[in-house]
Amino acid sequence: MEFMLRNIIISLLIFVFGLAKDICFCLRLTEVRIPNHVTKNSTVQLECHFDLNGEALYSVKWYKDGNEFYRYVPRDNPPAQLFLLTGVSVDLLNSTANQIVLNNVTLASSGRYRCEVSAEAPSFQTVSSHGDMVVVALPDTDPKITGGRPRYQIGDVVRVNCTSGRSKPAAKLTWFINGEVAEPSILRRYDTVITGREGLETTVLGLEFRVRLRHFKRGDMKLKCVATIAHVYWKSNEESVEGDKQPKPPALESKETLHPNGSRADRQESNSSSSSHRRRFMARVVTNVLLSVLVLLNSLSSVSPVVLPRSFSIGRR
Repeated sequence: MEFMLRNIIISLLIFVFGLAKDICFCLRLTEVRIPNHVTKNSTVQLECHFDLNGEALYSVKWYKDGNEFYRYVPRDNPPAQLFLLTGVSVDLLNSTANQIVLNNVTLASSGRYRCEVSAEAPSFQTVSSHGDMVVVALPDTDPKITGGRPRYQIGDVVRVNCTSGRSKPAAKLTWFINGEVAEPSILRRYDTVITGREGLETTVLGLEFRVRLRHFKRGDMKLKCVATIAHVYWKSNEESVEGDKQPKPPALESKETLHPNGSRADRQESNSSSSSHRRRFMARVVTNVLLSVLVLLNSLSSVSPVVLPRSFSIGRR
């Protein structure tokens, strides 16, 4: 009986300690806000929210890539303290235990930021959380499309390139044909070009395909290139290309095709009449020439005059 009672007491104690652990009233972080992407030269706010649950706050510390740059200790005077770190410029007047403000962030400000909160004695509990922040140098120019022609015919090959402005990180380029994303098989990728002291990056993406009838919508083909960097940058460039209007081949005229000025029979009658007139005219000319020759011979000859045959008459064919 005593043994059973002892086991029951031990089980109850284990249950109570386990329950107390689950509902422990201790220091905990409720939210840490670190933006994923921010633009160069902007002002950024980092937040660290916590629940002391009856504990006394000892300190709040901020780290970048493992290096401390800000410390807040309530019992110190002044409570906030800064530590020099490349790429980090803290606005001390607007920074507290729950937030810090960074002025004029640069590319060197990119990195992993961690908030660490510690409680006073006797618990000396410490909790922390982190997040990564990327500072974006926006492209200096909009994306450009090069290599295109103003007109294309079906069967022609389109070879164009889209080039982003210099940025960091590199812009992501996407091609669209008539509003639809281009298939990966017709894309041509090139190495990223890195220039300048800050290592700014230029992206080039090519597009190559043979023109088909389906590429033309109402006689036009629209080629668009979109450049993006996370959620902080979106720019596009679009070119509208016309399809060449090829002349229609002349239709073969049927033998029964009517002439605008008359029927086929009318044309045959007209052609026959013209031929008859030409023949009569030529006969008159020949007859006149022969008569002139005969008259000349009669006047020059001392013999009897030349007598024309009865069958010869003027004006007859």
